[in-house]
Amino acid sequence: MFFYEVDNEIQLKLITQNDAEEIFAFIDRSRDYLREWLGWVDNTKTVEDTRAFAALNLEKFAKREGLDTAIFYKGKFVGKVSINTINWSLKKCEIGYFLDEEFQGEGIMTRAVKGIIDIAFHEYKLQKVEIHAAVNNRKSRHIAERLGFMHEGTIRQAEWLYDHYVDHAVYGLLADEWVGEYK
Repeated sequence: MFFYEVDNEIQLKLITQNDAEEIFAFIDRSRDYLREWLGWVDNTKTVEDTRAFAALNLEKFAKREGLDTAIFYKGKFVGKVSINTINWSLKKCEIGYFLDEEFQGEGIMTRAVKGIIDIAFHEYKLQKVEIHAAVNNRKSRHIAERLGFMHEGTIRQAEWLYDHYVDHAVYGLLADEWVGEYK
């Protein structure tokens, strides 16, 4: 089982089927909030959908193709931060994250993303970490900027969100740029 202690308040834990009920309950009560930037929310209709997603992510973890972690803040599930994809030939990954609306503004996500970056560079020995965020998702983009990522460009109509396209801002951080601190 994968477990990573970010600091004395935040831990990252590999998501398993045992977490499905708690995560589904969070998704179910937060649908309107999550739908603004996450295109998969409407496809998560039952606890079984969440269990199946956890099983797929465990397979990705076993094959070293990704790492899907739950964020626990003071022992409570508050969100997710993940290495969504790993391209081993290019030694790079893309990460993603979301946080319970009630816990925003506490620096939790910045610290959790810092933890997943440390894992990408130090455990997986990758060369580059990317974050793709909707251009208008200022909170997500601010995390990338705060952690020293460079804005590398914009992908037009990168994602379909329910009834419209959104452009993505692409951020990159190289291993030799990572100092493990944020502004």
